[in-house]
Amino acid sequence: MAQLDTVTRILDTAEVLFAERGFAETSLRNITSKAKVNLAAVNYHFGSKKALIQSVFSRYLDPFSVRFHSALDELEERYQGSIIPLEVLLETMATTVLSVPAERNSLKVFMRLLGLAYSQAQGHLRRFIQEQYGDVFTRFTELVRQATPELPDAERFWRLHFMLGTVIFTFSGLDALKDIAQKDYQEHVSVRDLVRRLRPVVVAAMNAPLPTPVASERMALEGKEHSNAYTLAD
Repeated sequence: MAQLDTVTRILDTAEVLFAERGFAETSLRNITSKAKVNLAAVNYHFGSKKALIQSVFSRYLDPFSVRFHSALDELEERYQGSIIPLEVLLETMATTVLSVPAERNSLKVFMRLLGLAYSQAQGHLRRFIQEQYGDVFTRFTELVRQATPELPDAERFWRLHFMLGTVIFTFSGLDALKDIAQKDYQEHVSVRDLVRRLRPVVVAAMNAPLPTPVASERMALEGKEHSNAYTLAD
């Protein structure tokens, strides 16, 4: 029991410090000092800082993966081989994400950690997430592909990336947004309210028309047209 308490205390402390300071900026000594454990305990239970970072993510992603697979199973059974609407897929993912950290009231911490996973040089973490949880994300991406057949694969990748960035930015700044809404608009905003407001924005972004060619592509096309015109004139 004492060992379990020590592991929990280390993980609780590590996730908060990582979210506040970043992975590189948080040393094992910072963690052991705040968790009131010695360095030997961290090395014994985790082996390395990289393994500790991965364990922090596993606390969220293990239950998320199980619940998300189950939620997608229910959707596929409900739609009986038909294409699942994009809005339903995004709503299901949001609901699952919100349900996982709810028991520790640490949604903003989890979102900050996700943001750091993308923005900081943690190649081992991206490999770990792909190896351990890639199947559920691949499954979701395939269902999104079926729901958005008009999008080229590269465009769909970027839009999913932008959508994820929007969600992470919104929920990692949860307290500030609630404070602004209360002071400036006299609105008491819950997490569910934010999801309700986010949903039409991200769905519209995913369904937006394809971007027009960039200026260089237009100029190249115009140059080709001029060249063809000269050829015809000759």
